[in-house]
Amino acid sequence: MIRTKLFAHLQLTRPANVVTAIADILAGFAIAGMGIYLTSFSNSESYLFDLAWLVLATIGLYAGGVALNDVFDADLDALERPERPIPSGRASMKSASIMAFLLLLLGILAAAQVSNTSALIALGVALCAVLYDYWGKHQNFFGPINMGLCRAGNLLLGVSVVPELVEKFAFMGLIPLVFVAAITMISRGEVHGKNRTALFGGVGLYLIIIGSLIGIAFVYGEKPFEIIPFILLFAFMIFPPLIKAIQKQEPKLIGKAVKAAVISLIILNASISAAFAGWFYGLLVLVLLPISLWLARKFAVT
Repeated sequence: MIRTKLFAHLQLTRPANVVTAIADILAGFAIAGMGIYLTSFSNSESYLFDLAWLVLATIGLYAGGVALNDVFDADLDALERPERPIPSGRASMKSASIMAFLLLLLGILAAAQVSNTSALIALGVALCAVLYDYWGKHQNFFGPINMGLCRAGNLLLGVSVVPELVEKFAFMGLIPLVFVAAITMISRGEVHGKNRTALFGGVGLYLIIIGSLIGIAFVYGEKPFEIIPFILLFAFMIFPPLIKAIQKQEPKLIGKAVKAAVISLIILNASISAAFAGWFYGLLVLVLLPISLWLARKFAVT
């Protein structure tokens, strides 16, 4: 019984998705120019400790945010997804709420160990997550933007390892913001299907993101062509399932397109990392992909 309840609460945190949030931090670390400290051990101790705190922070923020989402969705899930932990009775509303609150608090406190800037960004991400869970997800226009702001903040949380660079590279938050907004928009048809307009909108936003990544690589990268393999892998992951979803508009296929896009956040972050820190650092981030894919077979992604 205890193992069942523990597993149910772990399900609420979406472990496969949490791994993608860790990739956000690693990409932000690269943007801040700290990628060298993961490929060289010279004078790296302090930055690696900061990185560890930020990874712990994003685990708390993401896991707490998605767990709270299930708390607010309990009544709807009882109708549409009765197998989920709360409607199935394997996790109670009270225990899930307490866990979500403690995880969000952990995220803020862990970020505070790095800098006040990190703590403020973590607080902002937590507030955005709560806002989305309670209100934003019900808004057709602001909802996708709200979710995108959570990811944008998470990327900048990684950049905050060097606090003075957050303002300079704040624009990089637009990349995950647009991508996650596209995923959120596409997912609107995951239960009932028939959202062709949103699916085509997703294609357009994906193309904008790819073009932006290539442009960023040529502006900030010393070897911009090193990003190309990562971009090709990114496109290979996100476009085929989305095209199938457009053709048939079936909820199951839309769900697969959403799942592929969520997992591809790691490839997106690997692409950003390669743009700023080279192909080897990008590969280090990409190592998270098989881990997330393995977890995605064990736990729900959406």
